[in-house]
Amino acid sequence: MFQKILYGMLVFAVAGFVADLLGASPILVFILSALGLIPLADLIGTATEELVVYTGPRVGGLLNATLGNAAELIITIFALREGLLELVRASIAGSILGNLLLILGLSLLLGGLKHGVQTFDRRQAGINATLAMLAVIALAVPSFFSPAIEPDVIAETRFNEGVAIVMIVLYGLSILYSMTQRDGPGYAETGHHEEHEAHWSLPRALVVLALATAGTALMSEVLVGAVEEATATLGLTELFLGIIIIPLVGNVAEHLVAVQVATKNQMELSLGIALGSSLQIALFVAPALVFISLLFDNTLLLIFNTFELAALFAAALVASLIAVDGESNWLEGAMLLTVYLLFVLAFFFLPGI
Repeated sequence: MFQKILYGMLVFAVAGFVADLLGASPILVFILSALGLIPLADLIGTATEELVVYTGPRVGGLLNATLGNAAELIITIFALREGLLELVRASIAGSILGNLLLILGLSLLLGGLKHGVQTFDRRQAGINATLAMLAVIALAVPSFFSPAIEPDVIAETRFNEGVAIVMIVLYGLSILYSMTQRDGPGYAETGHHEEHEAHWSLPRALVVLALATAGTALMSEVLVGAVEEATATLGLTELFLGIIIIPLVGNVAEHLVAVQVATKNQMELSLGIALGSSLQIALFVAPALVFISLLFDNTLLLIFNTFELAALFAAALVASLIAVDGESNWLEGAMLLTVYLLFVLAFFFLPGI
């Protein structure tokens, strides 16, 4: 039923493209393209899941590492091309916040209400929690030190590139560790595919992946093209749009999967999806965007504002404290959701920076 609804939402992608061609209201174009991106992101995830069955868990782990957040990566690439650097940085921070607070919170809340106290592997949760804190620290380092280096633009750029390389190396090491552990699901979403049986042929999976990626690129271009006028008309800031809206559009299908498995009492898998996706954004997507931005006129520096950094540290801290004891309940989920809602209110009323 859920998949049928998602596939039916593909009509929004077509409508968004047509509305853009006809020069319709930027608000209408923005809403339609945002809705159209949701099923396209789901198709990329489903096609990747099918490919993993044919490639095996090791190559599948790498596929998940590169394609797990493909939709959001594509959106931010088009935003980079348009010079919307604040939107890109906000979407990076917003994705991490959404996974650590909103999705993990919903998973704990609904899973706890249905099953009471749920348990998961403390060792793997501890590794995930440590990686989450390290990822936030890595994102914060350029923000703290760049102002002192700023007079030398070349040095500042090289500094950010060096930080990005270190982050990607750490991400690669974490992927290697997860694939060499035979007694755990691994920190990323790789465990989500271990017992999956192929429903599509290999050619079909490849074709769907290619078409969904192309459709996502097209819709992302339409969405980004309407961002500035739509936000101005609605009275929203790029910061709020990136922190809240863009992450939901790019990851909603994956988010729902994490919540669904939590309600099936598979809390370890749910935790792996939520934490794994946030780590993927912080340690892979963010540094990758630094190098991708070199293809355009505007170079992306990993310099976040004080409010984004405060939110990231708070989210990583509270999620880590909840994850390390190996148990969860509905109240902990409500706590995470409370923190997320507080940040939503704060960023909504925060004027443009």
